[in-house]
Amino acid sequence: MNNDYYGWWYPIDISTHGYRIDGMIDIIHWFMLVLFIGWGVFFVYTLFRFRASKNPQADYQGVTSHYTTYIEGGVAVFEVFLLVGLAIPLWADVKTDVPTEDEADIVVRVVAEQFAWNIHYPGEDGKFGRTDVNLVDSSNPLGLVSDDPAAADDVTTINQFHFPVNKKVLVYLNSKDVIHSFHLNVMRVKQDAIPGMTIPVWFEANQTGDFEISCAQLCGLGHYRMKGYFKVHDDASYAAWMEEQAAAAGFEDDYY
Repeated sequence: MNNDYYGWWYPIDISTHGYRIDGMIDIIHWFMLVLFIGWGVFFVYTLFRFRASKNPQADYQGVTSHYTTYIEGGVAVFEVFLLVGLAIPLWADVKTDVPTEDEADIVVRVVAEQFAWNIHYPGEDGKFGRTDVNLVDSSNPLGLVSDDPAAADDVTTINQFHFPVNKKVLVYLNSKDVIHSFHLNVMRVKQDAIPGMTIPVWFEANQTGDFEISCAQLCGLGHYRMKGYFKVHDDASYAAWMEEQAAAAGFEDDYY
C-alpha cells in the first residue's frame, strides 16, 4: 500500500480533480485560522481594555464606532464567495457533471454489502448481465443470471477494483443492505451507497499504484473490516489483468 503523505496533512492525490478539492480545503482552513486568531486577539484585548480595575463605573453608551460591523459584513461576504464562487461550482463539476457511458472509458458497478465491496465489469460486450435478487448467495453475491447472454463475459471481484490510468471511470454505486460510504482517499472520492438507489460516481487517476477502498459510514459491527483495494494500471497491465480474469472465468476475449 502507498501511504506517502505530502504537504502538511494531505494524503497523496492521484486524481485529476483532487487538487481542486484540496485547494478548497486549504482556503477554508486558512480562513478559519484567520478568524480564530482575529477573534482571539479581540477577546484578549477586551478583557484587558475593559477590566474592572480600569472601568469601575459602567459606560452605558458603549462602543459608537462601526468597525466590528464592517468586519462581520466582510466575513459574511467572504463566506458567500466560498459557497457560491467556489463550493457550488466544484460540487457541480465533480458530483453532477457525470460523464455518460459513451463518454466514459470504463463503466463498472460497485455493490456494497456488510462487509465487502462487490465489483462488476460488463466484459467485452460492454453490457452488464441481468441480475436477480433471488439468486444472491455466497457463491453469487451479485445474483447474476447465468443464462443471460450479456452475463457470459462479465467479470466480478470482491474487494478488488482495477482500472487503467488516465481514463474516465464511471461507477454505478449501490448497496444490498444498509448505507455504506465508498471512499477512495487518494482519489478524493467519497459517496454514500444507499439501498434502493443507484448513484453514479466518476473519477480519473493520473498515476498508477496500489491503494485502499474504505467504508466511511458506520455500517454495523464488522464496519472496521470493510476494506478493499484498488489498483491503477497502465493500459497494457490492465488489459493483461482483464485477460487473466476472462481465462479464470472460462472464456477468452481480447479486451483492449
